[in-house]
Amino acid sequence: MNKPVIFTISAVWDTEASVWSGHCDDIPAAADAPTLDGLLASMSAMALDLLPDNHPGIDPASLFLQITALREVEPAAA
Repeated sequence: MNKPVIFTISAVWDTEASVWSGHCDDIPAAADAPTLDGLLASMSAMALDLLPDNHPGIDPASLFLQITALREVEPAAA
């Protein structure tokens, strides 16, 4: 197996749109989805499509995506 290559997706919750907005400069790609799983699925598909053009030396089987998610803390209900 080749050494794993890890690309980081930066995600932030958009309260007004009720979606996670994420981007990855390494791919490069950006997407929105209502869940982090949905965002990961969209970004994974884009990564596999864009990998040959942007990183021709990387084997798709060695590619891993990690998500760094930022969301404002919601106060507990009283």
